[in-house]
Amino acid sequence: MENHARGMPRGLLLLMSTATGLAVAGNYFAQPLLDLIGRELDVGTVAAALIVTAAQAGYALGLILLVPLGDLMDRRRLAVILYAATAGFLLVSAAAPNGTVLLVGTALTALTSVGAQVVVPFAATLAAPAERGRVVGTVMTGLMLGLLLARTASGALSELGGWRTVYWASAVLMALMAVLLRVFLPRLDGEGRGRLSYPALLRSTVAMFRYEPLLRWRAAIAALSLASFSALWTALTFLLARPPYDWSESAIGMFGLVGAVGAVTAMVAGRLADRGLVQVVSGTATILLAASWAVLAFGADALIPLLAGVVVLDLAHQGVLNSSQNVVYALRPEARNRINSAFMTAFFVGGAAGSALTSVVWARGGWTGVCVLGGALSAGTVLLWGLERRSVRRAAGRPASPAPATAPVTVTVKGE
Repeated sequence: MENHARGMPRGLLLLMSTATGLAVAGNYFAQPLLDLIGRELDVGTVAAALIVTAAQAGYALGLILLVPLGDLMDRRRLAVILYAATAGFLLVSAAAPNGTVLLVGTALTALTSVGAQVVVPFAATLAAPAERGRVVGTVMTGLMLGLLLARTASGALSELGGWRTVYWASAVLMALMAVLLRVFLPRLDGEGRGRLSYPALLRSTVAMFRYEPLLRWRAAIAALSLASFSALWTALTFLLARPPYDWSESAIGMFGLVGAVGAVTAMVAGRLADRGLVQVVSGTATILLAASWAVLAFGADALIPLLAGVVVLDLAHQGVLNSSQNVVYALRPEARNRINSAFMTAFFVGGAAGSALTSVVWARGGWTGVCVLGGALSAGTVLLWGLERRSVRRAAGRPASPAPATAPVTVTVKGE
């Protein structure tokens, strides 16, 4: 049973939002620095590019193996452990004497940085039902800002003190977050006494797709949305580096600030969801996602439509993600971490697939080909949302599937 006598304190919400952003940012710091890192550590281009792959693989493993633990042990303790471990692994990367050590440090950092995905459902649990959309939207705004602005911050810090400065600074901030989360996160009664073993917990996470049709629909919609989002941000680097733009690497990194404008709209989507408009947000967002690519198609040699398309796409992507999270987090509060693990794993698999497809399409079809790819992926979100609505209407009145065994969780804020 969840007790929401008090609303989410603003200070705690800001802390959780900042913590998620900093955790995710660590996985993207290396992207604009690969050439610099390769020269200093004397590794080839292919080996340097493996740093990005290591971050993606480590994060995927963390989503599958670590995030479900939030349904088995005390979430505050789990979050603190993961943030402290991330700080330690960032120090390994900062002091790396060669490419191999940096590769290992990057993979381990990404593995434990899924602490952010422990914090997000934690925030959903603490929030009253009437404010859950706003709370999740605010925390996810922090996460997306961390993702989008990591490249900009990385470029700026590396110019001040070299690429290692980025990792030293991030390690200090993550250690600070671990301390603050330990002090300010409330204690949740009933946690840490789950009846499932760890292997059973992992099986139960996968089984969530079987038990929850809405999870299947929303995971697929969100995966296509992130694939579309990743297609844009992967291709933008190629587009802006060539004529007629010919932008420098630092200028391309600053383009992340444009995406940040769209990221902050997650809070608006959350507030609309709290008013019972979650399906309106979903439907509108999927349509805008598809429409944004029609605008972006004119951005090959014109900056205004490119800027407008980026803002609309980011706004729409946030609407899809936030509304989908509101749907899945309401399914089974006692299994929220497992549901989040399943949902986010599918979400990031979609993003990785979008990036991979974009590299191939760009080589063969340039910006026009990428716009066709992005439009097709976005159109898929519209189609799946429509099919989900029809499926829900058909299933109305049917008995729900039995839930896997889980331990109830009661939320009690210290001091109450």
